Amino acid sequence: MPHHDRQHALPRQSRAACRGWRCIDFLSDLHLHEGDDGAATAQAFAHYLQHTPADAVFLLGDVFEVWVGDDAATPGSFEARVAAQIRALSQRAAVHFMAGNRDFLLGPTFLAQAGLQGLHDPTCLDLGAGQRWLLTHGDAWCLDDVDYQRFRTQVRTPTWQAALLAKPLAERQAIARAMRQASASKQADMLSHADVDTATAQAALAASDASVLLHGHTHRPAEHALAPNREPATGQPIRLSTEQPATPGVEPGPLRIVLSDWDLQARPPRADVIRLMRDTPAAAPAAVTAAADTAGAQTTPGWTWQRISLTQGGDRAAALFGVR
Repeated sequence: MPHHDRQHALPRQSRAACRGWRCIDFLSDLHLHEGDDGAATAQAFAHYLQHTPADAVFLLGDVFEVWVGDDAATPGSFEARVAAQIRALSQRAAVHFMAGNRDFLLGPTFLAQAGLQGLHDPTCLDLGAGQRWLLTHGDAWCLDDVDYQRFRTQVRTPTWQAALLAKPLAERQAIARAMRQASASKQADMLSHADVDTATAQAALAASDASVLLHGHTHRPAEHALAPNREPATGQPIRLSTEQPATPGVEPGPLRIVLSDWDLQARPPRADVIRLMRDTPAAAPAAVTAAADTAGAQTTPGWTWQRISLTQGGDRAAALFGVR
């Protein structure tokens, strides 16, 4: 079958606008869950929430390993504790949530409990000056995983979701445990082949007039240059991080940035954040400037992005995730 025939029908994109933010964090695939095997990751996330200097945080799916309904966040539960931690951050920053393939049943009750602002998938983030980033969890565009796409179509229907949520909480939790065990056995195979379809990514960027696609889901952190299929957007280019400087006078082509998953018990431990900062360090709050390592950063209008990765090491990552 020709590659273009497999292209996913693009969903209607929602839009969000940068509201004077100077520092924006993006993260996904924390897979938070209760238990000894998830305690280190949950602790690192709690530390991050307390110490990030971001004005806005975008959680792009699979924040939880599984979500069986908002009624699971009962007082004293693991889910309620995470909600309280996120809500504390929401008092000083805008915190957004996009559902992933693990937590797509997360609903308005928990969003309100945690102080989260819900996002549709995909969402186009308007950064001003003609610059846009397209945000998605990523699972809907992994077209090579045919079995998963069939499953996803089924479980995203209102009928299927209503039938599951009608079951008692204890039964839903038992179903989730069984699904998690089955999923763990397939995880290695998924990582060997499933990735976002390039043609779909290009079409989505063109439809949104965005220069960067940012997603998670695949657990394969990387940056991919996409062959341009349109004229460059007008306005100031988004400059790459100081570790990956843009070529002077050349507008970067479309880019796909992939977030890492979080697993603090892995060896080496994994966690990362993609951080966007306005290229105005002199006017930025001191906390943002200090956290950004802005030596050599661009000072013309626009943005600089950086990957803060625990895998890559360094004092800044250790301080952000609370790992020594």
